[in-house]
Amino acid sequence: MTRFGQLMKHLRSTTFFSDPASAIYHCNYVSGLHVHSTNVFANLIYLSNRLKLRWQKKDSMVIIAMAHDMCKIGSYLIDGDGKYIKNPNHPKGHGDLSVKMVKEIIDITEEEEACIRWHMGAFDEKENWNLYNAAVQKFPNVLWTHTADMMATHFDEVKKDGE
Repeated sequence: MTRFGQLMKHLRSTTFFSDPASAIYHCNYVSGLHVHSTNVFANLIYLSNRLKLRWQKKDSMVIIAMAHDMCKIGSYLIDGDGKYIKNPNHPKGHGDLSVKMVKEIIDITEEEEACIRWHMGAFDEKENWNLYNAAVQKFPNVLWTHTADMMATHFDEVKKDGE
């Protein structure tokens, strides 16, 4: 079975396809996490084609897109008013937690690990900014992964007037 097949088999055994991507921001609805991950993948394809990006493995873009927010699986609960809230029992972490989770399922390249870990870019903790910059220098696709995530969040997933 391919790495992508293994990853998808695992994701189907979780709440990945029903969880929101956030409690109050982008894709804060049932299946929002899957929608967001798919949007990131579409943006990685777009950026890769336009900028002629090269990846260490042929399936890197889809692995990164589907795994970058694995940390959000089970991260939100529905309160008494039907709104999403943070699950207080969910482990802390974002990029580093997603890396840990995906590495329990499949082997990933150093580039994929860096892209997943640093996909938040400058939205990561300020004390990590130098580490993020170093990751971009070593693996330029870290920057494009962050860009694809921001494109999804701020363009593809923004509610339009009247929605």
